[in-house]
Amino acid sequence: MSGAVTLLDEHCVHGAPALDAAALPPLLAQVPAWHVVDGTRLERRFAFRNFHETMEFINAMAWIVHREDHHPDILAGYNACRLQFTTHSAGNALSHNDFICAARIDALLAGPKKA
Repeated sequence: MSGAVTLLDEHCVHGAPALDAAALPPLLAQVPAWHVVDGTRLERRFAFRNFHETMEFINAMAWIVHREDHHPDILAGYNACRLQFTTHSAGNALSHNDFICAARIDALLAGPKKA
């Protein structure tokens, strides 16, 4: 993807339209740990060693998605959580915003890039 615009180069926009099914495969290729549920939600499950790590992740993720003004549904437990994105303003469908936030969360887990 050298020189190509990636999801990490973009920011969420208010009023993003719903995506059609043909738009999903190239976006999913950029966030391969995520999957589409019922054609309307982008989901990923995360596992951690303990409650502290789970909450640490949720707090860091919350800061990222709040900056994008696009928030997931969160189900949290002792050592795991599940995130689901959908775009309510697009009729509870998937939009580009969902994939931008997924990519940002993946980058959080990947840590800083090494020079």
